[in-house]
Amino acid sequence: MPKISEKGHKMPSSPIRKLVPYAEQATKDGKTVYYLNIGQPDIKTPQVALDAIKNSSLNILAYSRSEGSESYRQKIANYYSKNNISVSQNDIIVTTGGSEALLFAFGSIMDKDDEIIIPEPFYANYNGFSTASGVNVVPVISKIEDNFALPPIEDFEKLITSKTKAILICNPGNPTGYLYSKEEIKKLATLVKKHDLFLIADEVYREFVYDGISHYSILQEEGLEEHAIVIDSVSKRYSMCGARIGYLVSKNREFILTALKYAQARLSPPTLAQIASEAALSTPDSYFTEVINEYVGRRDTLISELEKIEGVKVAKPNGAFYCIAELPIKNSDKFAQWLLEHFSFNNETVMVAPAAGFYSSPNVGLNQIRIAYVLNEDSLKKAVKIIGEALKVYKD
Repeated sequence: MPKISEKGHKMPSSPIRKLVPYAEQATKDGKTVYYLNIGQPDIKTPQVALDAIKNSSLNILAYSRSEGSESYRQKIANYYSKNNISVSQNDIIVTTGGSEALLFAFGSIMDKDDEIIIPEPFYANYNGFSTASGVNVVPVISKIEDNFALPPIEDFEKLITSKTKAILICNPGNPTGYLYSKEEIKKLATLVKKHDLFLIADEVYREFVYDGISHYSILQEEGLEEHAIVIDSVSKRYSMCGARIGYLVSKNREFILTALKYAQARLSPPTLAQIASEAALSTPDSYFTEVINEYVGRRDTLISELEKIEGVKVAKPNGAFYCIAELPIKNSDKFAQWLLEHFSFNNETVMVAPAAGFYSSPNVGLNQIRIAYVLNEDSLKKAVKIIGEALKVYKD
């Protein structure tokens, strides 16, 4: 029998999606399931983006340029300019989602067995991207007790070897919701310049920052032009996850030209989705004001309700729409599956994401879950109530 590759065997399952069959069965059994496991916003996609598709006069759905359409890239550059970031359309490559942008970045800067340092917990698919690229993740653990702030810069430096090629952060963070400060970014900038490394920032949640705090991009840091690579996407910003449009941004010309070869190999990003994404850039600022207010209310409700449950510890996020909660249990994988298979409260249950899958260090985060507060406040209250009732009867 033909054999599957070793890399294929090592490819991790998604901690976000692996429980889907149990949730589907719970629904078939007549239970209502509150989905807190995945960052699929329930916010409406801007009408201007939907109208752009409906009103398109295309006669042929043709390829676009491999780096994305010129008009779209120019409008992305204009978007950044409004956010005090100076880039040109030639510094941008449009990709099929932020995921492809990360794969292009990994392929462009790292060879087999090279290393990338990432503060954990981190977006679970970083493990998958590194496996697919044949590179090794070297984790630096951030702690719930510190609200998942950047670990001491000395913890990064002692892990740097001849194989280290980059440091990767998600800002604001998925799964923690932590927003890195300007001072923390500057510390990382100093470190990567000292050791001649790349600094990759996944900034897909840049619009979702709260409490009057501003987002500081690595592209705003002077002197980092040859080191900075930004991953961005329309998925969360405009509630357009299904469009699958992301992009790479960097002023390092050699990096962009290298990534372009990967883009050429897959021909082009989706043409129709680019039309919608370009139109979305005309979304009025009032859209984001309303969205931010909605997420702040959801966050505050979620944190308040979780803190009422005895033995639960939760970090308060300043960005994105996720938080990590530590539960008085031993294994959240088993707990999450048990919730769907064997528990209900008023014939309702909850789907959460076990947090161990957001770490690469073994046996870390076993009693933690990631919650995406993408439901309305009433649903969040009901979902947390279910978790509280479940913890009263659950046996490890």
